[in-house]
Amino acid sequence: MDEKYLRYVRQNKKKIGASIVILVFLIAMGIFILYAIKSEYSPIPLNKKVYVAGDRSGDFNCDGEADQVEINQALKFVAETPGYNTVYLKGPFTYTINSTIYMQSNMILEGDPDAVIKLVDHAGWTNSPMIPLIGKYGDSEITNVIIRGFEIDGNHDNNTDRSKGRGYYNIIYFTSAKNIKVYNMYMHDGHGDGLRINHGKNIQFYNNKIYKLGHDGLYAIECTNVKAWNNTITCRTNSGLRVWNSNHVKFYDNIINSTFDRNAGGPGILIEKTTGVMNDIEIYNNSIHNTFGPGLWLIGYDSSYPKKEAQNIHIHRNTFYSTGTNPSINWVGGIVTSGFYDTLIENNIFDGVYHAAVIHMYPDGKVTDLSPAGTGHTTTVRNNIIVNTQKRTENPDGTGYAVINYLPETHSFVLENNCLYNNSAGNYKNASSTTDFYADPLFVDQKKHNYHLKSNSPCIKAGNSS
Repeated sequence: MDEKYLRYVRQNKKKIGASIVILVFLIAMGIFILYAIKSEYSPIPLNKKVYVAGDRSGDFNCDGEADQVEINQALKFVAETPGYNTVYLKGPFTYTINSTIYMQSNMILEGDPDAVIKLVDHAGWTNSPMIPLIGKYGDSEITNVIIRGFEIDGNHDNNTDRSKGRGYYNIIYFTSAKNIKVYNMYMHDGHGDGLRINHGKNIQFYNNKIYKLGHDGLYAIECTNVKAWNNTITCRTNSGLRVWNSNHVKFYDNIINSTFDRNAGGPGILIEKTTGVMNDIEIYNNSIHNTFGPGLWLIGYDSSYPKKEAQNIHIHRNTFYSTGTNPSINWVGGIVTSGFYDTLIENNIFDGVYHAAVIHMYPDGKVTDLSPAGTGHTTTVRNNIIVNTQKRTENPDGTGYAVINYLPETHSFVLENNCLYNNSAGNYKNASSTTDFYADPLFVDQKKHNYHLKSNSPCIKAGNSS
């Protein structure tokens, strides 16, 4: 080695040693930073994946039978191996499962659009409900989970030994869950819910296609901070989106309708209260049409509760058309509500809904032993366009109005600057207004459900400015 260099090292070894220490420290910090970079939810590095495949190209490989075994092995590996957070299902392949896939905290389960998880034919899972296709491992809280990008087939028609809507074969079900995202999924032909969360916080459900499930597309029970947007949902039974005893909720930019089923009857959106606080809920920019039940059902019931626990629901800028088609129930309509205080319904379009656009009522006959709690329930309906309401099929007499109040002793409407036109029975039943007006709103193309207004529409600048 060069003598000059050795002499330099001997003279400066303290400085060199300090430099080495600094360099080691910087390298360690770099490693730490890599592991500390976060996604929105998880303090683990992004994009460290293991692959599951059906063509022998994966880290874990399936053969089309009991494929939950290999998927669970992959998830276990991710849970136990530092630096990994994602299991990726490769397509095209159908992963047939005969038992639950178990997620743990800080995990992503994703896949190709043509990767399909499918319940096996004649699964015959235990008679105890609430055993899902995808669930959580253990009883502790599950946090920071993402499920995205692939298809789940509930295989309803080959599992007819179980009833719909009783908790069998829910697609995804978590209890005690926080920071859950489900998006870009296609979930269809199930017995139960698409995503069911019990006691959750920070739930996001978006960009999903939901078709013919056996219960709700999203069902959040006793949750906070729930958002659902940009979903396209075709209900077989029950609701597209539903919350029960939950707060801080936003449902927006969803398209919801129904397809025929003899058990059908639910609303497009259901907001339901018995206990707890529900005073921060906003529903806007949704298109809801051809539902069997009402387009939106807002209901508080059971024991009495203070006003502050059920108030200030804001429903605005939604479009409801042809909602309430079920011929066997009477609680159909655009929006059916009871038991809430100071609800604001504004800037919505109602076209051709059955029964009435907005109704104060509780269902008679089909659901018993429930009634709205307390008195003084006021709903403000303003700046809406309500046209072409039709009589309901079940017991049609006295229906077909724009607005109906079947609960005048406990509920009242404030009606302001609504445009009413061509409603089959007239405009009001147990309600009145001094500012509503009655004219053709002049939609751009009503037959194609283009509800923008022509430039000469009487509705332009006719709303309540507040």
